[in-house]
Amino acid sequence: MWLDGMQRALGGEADSDVPCGGCTACCTSSQFVHIEPDEVGTLRRIPAPLLFPAPRMPKGNVLLGHDENGHCPMLVDDECSIYEARPRTCRVYDCRVFPATGVELDDEAKLAIARRARRWRFDHPAAIDQLEHDAVRAAATFIREHEDLLPEGAAPTNATQHAVLAIRMHDAFVDPDETGPFN
Repeated sequence: MWLDGMQRALGGEADSDVPCGGCTACCTSSQFVHIEPDEVGTLRRIPAPLLFPAPRMPKGNVLLGHDENGHCPMLVDDECSIYEARPRTCRVYDCRVFPATGVELDDEAKLAIARRARRWRFDHPAAIDQLEHDAVRAAATFIREHEDLLPEGAAPTNATQHAVLAIRMHDAFVDPDETGPFN
């Protein structure tokens, strides 16, 4: 199921396996791409003037900005010019996280991602798949309705953080009797 792959990607065990099919919505939506100091191969491929220190992050963490059109400067002729050495952030990004969690992107700069994400549909071949998907949505609802109960600094500040947090904490919303998600 998609959820297993997403959890592996978020845990740094694998890249996301997104069937983009030529879609570049995430590359053309005014995204700032975080690059960690250990991503040496990536950092070698990106011209230094395109990078700047990541705010509130330890030294060595940088961001790759976007051009005046909101496009990643590494996107050339609608293809990633550093695909094999693309940043980890790009390797794990998966726009399916939004429809999976029911979290809507409300940032006008990310309308292309929102349109693309709305097309995704999920199969539930086994009953547990439906239960886990319901738990992901229940976690997203809990986060939205009870942000004040989250530990200090844990509340998401944007839709992506909200959706990712729902994926990370969905297990807490699976009924131990496997009769359905807690609500």
